[in-house]
Amino acid sequence: MLEALIFDLDGTLADTEETHRQAFNAAFIEAELWWDWSPPLYARLLAVSGGKERLRHYIGTLRVPAAERERLLHLVPALHDTKTRIYTELLVRGQRPFRPGVLPLLRAARDAGLKLAIASTTTSANVSALLQANLGAAPGIGFDVVACGDQVAQKKPAPDIYRLVLGSLRLAAETCIAFEDSVNGLRAAKAAGLATVVTPSRWTAAGDFAGADLVLPSLEGLDLARLGRLLGEAHASA
Repeated sequence: MLEALIFDLDGTLADTEETHRQAFNAAFIEAELWWDWSPPLYARLLAVSGGKERLRHYIGTLRVPAAERERLLHLVPALHDTKTRIYTELLVRGQRPFRPGVLPLLRAARDAGLKLAIASTTTSANVSALLQANLGAAPGIGFDVVACGDQVAQKKPAPDIYRLVLGSLRLAAETCIAFEDSVNGLRAAKAAGLATVVTPSRWTAAGDFAGADLVLPSLEGLDLARLGRLLGEAHASA
């Protein structure tokens, strides 16, 4: 029996990655680094889960002396804090909307008595900003569990975040469905034993989602009856 829906945040609930990219670039300017993460570069960097991890990976690719690389690595926490502040400001002003089909599915799940959860690699501040921007006028839709990347030892594609959510919900993986948009997210959800629906974003459309139980352009028109059948089929074939 389907008991809960577990959602990734960035790219799944809302296409926030362009806002993240702009916030990173603005943070670089504030720090007088003058780096520029173009859309093609940022798409490649998304293969690394987590903002701080993405920064460290990027610094590792720079052709700079060892002492300068060490200096830049020490800047990562403050740089990420600046980026988070700017991202929140951009989000509040821009009201980045949920992707098509997300809000109706959340409402249907709540009406049916299902639990809702978020399993994200982003920070809690980013999660709060997005939910406030989109659900401030819909107080009846709340999440039972919100798990963020800073709560686990390893980020996606490791299954840690999904195992944390399942433990917090006190539910077995066989009763839940995960929603993702990226290959790393899909791998994390499947490693935790979850049936997984993938709705690729423009940033992740080139990924290999062969392991997904269902791949759709969006959640528009997806109903709980179909999800219930999907859950049964996924675990019957396991």
